[in-house]
Amino acid sequence: MPKAARARGWLEFWNGETPIYANARHKLLHYKSVAQGIALHIPSCSARVLDYGCGEALCASQLAQNCERLLLFDAAPYVRKKLYKNFSEDPRIEILEDTALFGVADASLDLIVANSIIQYVPPNELFDLLAIWRVKLKPQGRLLIADIPRAKGALEDALALLDFGWRGGFFIAALTSLARLYFSDYRLLRRELGFFAYDPSEIEEMLLRGGFHGQRQERNIGHNQSRLCFIAEKSHHSSAIADTSRP
Repeated sequence: MPKAARARGWLEFWNGETPIYANARHKLLHYKSVAQGIALHIPSCSARVLDYGCGEALCASQLAQNCERLLLFDAAPYVRKKLYKNFSEDPRIEILEDTALFGVADASLDLIVANSIIQYVPPNELFDLLAIWRVKLKPQGRLLIADIPRAKGALEDALALLDFGWRGGFFIAALTSLARLYFSDYRLLRRELGFFAYDPSEIEEMLLRGGFHGQRQERNIGHNQSRLCFIAEKSHHSSAIADTSRP
């Protein structure tokens, strides 16, 4: 593995400023689009919602108006510092520190959101996450897994960004961003650490093994409609929960 990839894993990559966003306008429009998409899946104004791997969640205050409690978690300390700065005074928002969610009561969440997350998580670790999420959801709670890349979807991702840039008023910046990403650590890390893409059937099987029944949604969360989005409910039959110790 090249030296740069050894020195920087995915957590280190996200634990600071990254080249992912073309400019500040792109970042804001991205988070606004994501928040609007998540809001459509919140079951009621009394719901408790967890956004797992939320990033900076710039529109969290607006999203929190759709539920009773919004829990935010991101593994990167740099990102959590920004979350505390922006949202620590919002009475509807709680910022979590623990990956394993020890501070969250079992069977207490109505919705868990994992948007643009699983492509960075090896399958064996993803099963561990599914097990944690399953415990924290209410019996009728739902898991929203969104923005899942499909195999050979790099060109579609690029075209989706350019279209978003055209509609959002940052087209030139989007072009420049694509060139910058090509020569950045992000491209190197994708190759060396793994960037996992899935077919719909693979997501369904993975969810089933993790104790969920998943259903693909017509629309993805965010701007990129070439990517996959699933809503999953807990399976209440023990036979549906496979041995997740195997990859």
